[in-house]
Amino acid sequence: MALRNAVMAALLEGEASGYDLAKGFDASVANFWTATPQQLYRELDRMEREGLVGTRVVRQERRPDKRLFSLTDAGYAALRAFLAEPIGRPTAIRDALLVKVQCADVGELDAVRAQLAERLEWGRAKLARYRRLRERLLQGRDEAEYLATADRAGPYLTLLRGISFEEENLRWGETALRVLAARASAISDR
Repeated sequence: MALRNAVMAALLEGEASGYDLAKGFDASVANFWTATPQQLYRELDRMEREGLVGTRVVRQERRPDKRLFSLTDAGYAALRAFLAEPIGRPTAIRDALLVKVQCADVGELDAVRAQLAERLEWGRAKLARYRRLRERLLQGRDEAEYLATADRAGPYLTLLRGISFEEENLRWGETALRVLAARASAISDR
């Protein structure tokens, strides 16, 4: 999948500046697609040249003018074409921390445990953000009511996937930390 498809998905929420997209990307599609602000701006420029997004310039005093992006008819057509494409194989996990855990028994258990603990802290913060976003989306409604009345179900469903992904990462990380702590303790007792 190309970054452009994730950008078009984010623009389904409505017109946005590059800055708003970069900030919102973190809250809307970051649980399944990440990009730096620079990558987003480059992609928006390409998409504008290709006619997938249109821009509207908003004049601002004391700040540079702001460009607001929105999907064009061609952008919606490209998004529909993307939806019709077969998805292929699921994405493979590529994570340096998993490589380190895989070979942690060779040495440096404490370093790997520290990195695992850092990842858990980061994951807990991300999960808390996702849960706050879920509460904002629901606005006091239960899930069934939200899904029956919301304009779009996709953002909520992908958010649920992000929540379950982070919950599983935390379960695995806590297990890995316990196992590595026990192994470090056993090694020091020798």
